[in-house]
Amino acid sequence: MDSQDGKGVVCGNSTGFVKCGCAGCNFPEHIIPALVGRPVTRSTTKDLMVGDEASKLRSMLEVNYPVGNGIVRNWDDMKHLQDYTLLTGVAVDSGDGVTHICPVYEGFSLPHLTRRLDIAGRDITRSVLLLLRGYAFNHPADFETVHMIKEKLCYLGYNIEQEQKLALETKVLVESYTLPDGHIFKVGGERFEVPESLFQPYLINVEGAGVAELLFNTIQAADADTKSESYKYIVLSGGSAMYCGLPSPLERELKQLYLEGVLKGDVEKLSKFEISIGDPPRRKHMVFLGGAVLADTVKDRDNFWMTRQEYQEKGARVLEKLGVTVRKLQSLFPSYP
Repeated sequence: MDSQDGKGVVCGNSTGFVKCGCAGCNFPEHIIPALVGRPVTRSTTKDLMVGDEASKLRSMLEVNYPVGNGIVRNWDDMKHLQDYTLLTGVAVDSGDGVTHICPVYEGFSLPHLTRRLDIAGRDITRSVLLLLRGYAFNHPADFETVHMIKEKLCYLGYNIEQEQKLALETKVLVESYTLPDGHIFKVGGERFEVPESLFQPYLINVEGAGVAELLFNTIQAADADTKSESYKYIVLSGGSAMYCGLPSPLERELKQLYLEGVLKGDVEKLSKFEISIGDPPRRKHMVFLGGAVLADTVKDRDNFWMTRQEYQEKGARVLEKLGVTVRKLQSLFPSYP
């Protein structure tokens, strides 16, 4: 409990599951199997597995439930269970100006593996505007109208060829939109054609790999012992990750890249390839929410903060206190000594 703002976290340690969430919520945000597993035969496998990982591999593990009949039977394993959290994975953050692929290992980001795609929300809005050039969208304020059209009607298809066939041969994809002035117009193939540029940047004249290929390259460039975990914990965030259907084509593309690049076409082995893409409901604000959690965590650590008074006294030099190097300051502020 935070004594200043009254925030509370509820953690229910039951015999079968650990259920966690914030005070005031109707349902838990996370449900984790309350078990700890150790390999029956010691090999290259981890010495200890907890929660979902232990549940999936339980046939090869000696499994222990720390809680039995509502009573903690093994406090050492109970501590392992309470320490368990998701510390390794990949964040795919696509906002209004840029898309980043950011891998995380044991709670630490890996900047040397971070990838950037210069396609995001604003580029897609501009492209929708071009496709709708038959309509009278000429005023600068119309950009915001097109932005709203994009958010309401655009989506990502699982199979682009099938979507194109549907758009050409039928009208099932056609949707109507009412403009602020009362005019109504219809949108068909444009709904899926432009968001597809996240996967195929050449569609809007941008060179380079799409989001699926960048994600695949990022994970494959990581250390061998982190790759499998990274594929199992991919998290989407940002406003441009809100497109309906995004996780499905992303998973499909990743499996195809893995089949061709790693398994060399061996389809039988693909069934053992585990992948999970999380699309939390509040992903549009995930960056802010993460910053809010971090700020609350380090609120009492002075080296994480700068005050208005410090900035007035020292100017940009106060950033050195936060770990910003002199070289970086000089690149940001050319007049910096």
